[in-house]
This record gives sequence, structure tokens and C-alpha cells, in this order.
Amino acid sequence: MLIRLQKYLADAGIASRRVSEKLILEGKVKIGPLTVTELGVKIDPIKDKVYCFGKLVCLPDQPAYLMLNKPKGYLTTVKDPQHRPTVMSLIPAGIKVTPVGRLDKDSEGLLIFTNDGALAQKLTHPKFRHEKEYLVTVDKLISDKLVSLFKKGVKLEEGIAKADDVKRISDFELRILLHQGWKRQIRRMVEAGGYAVKSLKRVRIGKLRLGSLPAGRYKYINKKDII
Repeated sequence: MLIRLQKYLADAGIASRRVSEKLILEGKVKIGPLTVTELGVKIDPIKDKVYCFGKLVCLPDQPAYLMLNKPKGYLTTVKDPQHRPTVMSLIPAGIKVTPVGRLDKDSEGLLIFTNDGALAQKLTHPKFRHEKEYLVTVDKLISDKLVSLFKKGVKLEEGIAKADDVKRISDFELRILLHQGWKRQIRRMVEAGGYAVKSLKRVRIGKLRLGSLPAGRYKYINKKDII
């Protein structure tokens, strides 16, 4: 459903409708990259991204979805008591979302943020079998034994950790598909085979791919991009 831009601003608590009209006429409001200076413009609250004074404007409880290419060195948490860098510092401060699942500090790649609890549950619970794809580089030549270990399964404290699929793509790099999501699972599976992880990057969650998004950058996405 389309609504007038000034009503959207007012409903989001930016200002009264009359003051919101003034902000529009003064060029303080954008829809995406385009500045709006005329009244009467209508928007789709789900698809359109509205900015006022450069900050994203969201309606209360409006679903929001972002993807981030997480760099190494950032914790996947909302707050850290030790004040170490977290992924929240890499996304807009004006939008209330949390990361879905996690990547450990030394891992990188695709991370989804949302305030949609139902979607977060579907993406993280193994019963929904949302596949995740990783590129993993190890410290020495990959043996057939290591590939077989991932296919057959590794006993961890939570149970049997098993890849949905694994493929050797170079002498030192594996492509691993998982729907499980235990803490540091891939690293522990690699260590069980007598190897160490040199780099670990998640490149896909469900049908959403990381693509060419640069490290440390985010972009807004739609729910249909994910599932």
C-alpha cells in the first residue's frame, strides 16, 4: 500500500505532518539516493528506503533486512563488555536490527541482520535446513581422508557434525555446505582431521549470495532475497 511521504515521516515520529511537509520542501528528505522537494510523493513503506537528514527513517516494528560482508576482527554480537569491535558498528545506527546466527571473530563473509524474529528462527534452526556455503583454506595439502571425514561426520560434544556436501577446489581450499550451525563447527571439524583453518569465509545463506559486496560494507535486501 502506498502512503504519502509526509505521513510516513509523521508516523515514524520524525515530526508532525505539517513540519514533515516543510522538511520535504527544504530538501531534507530522500527516497533512496534521490532528494525529494515536492509534496504529493507516495512511497511503499516495505520497499522504499527513506532518509531524513541523512538517517534512515523506519516505522515502529517495520521489518528490516540487511546483509553485511563481515571482515575479520569483528565480534558477531550486539554489545561486548570488553569494548572490542562488533559488527553493529558497521551498519546504520538508526535501524534496530540484530545479527542472525554468527561468524566468529576470525571468520568473514555473509551475515544477515533483521528485526524479523520469525525469519531469524527459520534461518538458524537446523530443522528448516537452510543451507550455508563456506570457502575454507587450510594449512597443508588437503587429503582424501579429510574430505571423507567431512562427508562421514565428526563426533563433537553436541553430536555428529557432518557436511551436507564438501568439494576440494584447490590443494588448500574446500567448499563446504552445512545446515548445522554449531559454535566454531567447521574449525573444530578441520582440527579433528589434523589441520588448522587459515581462512574461513561464508559466501551464501539459503539463496542469498555474498557476491561482490566489499568487506565491511552492507546493503539493504528484501525478505524474498533470502528465502
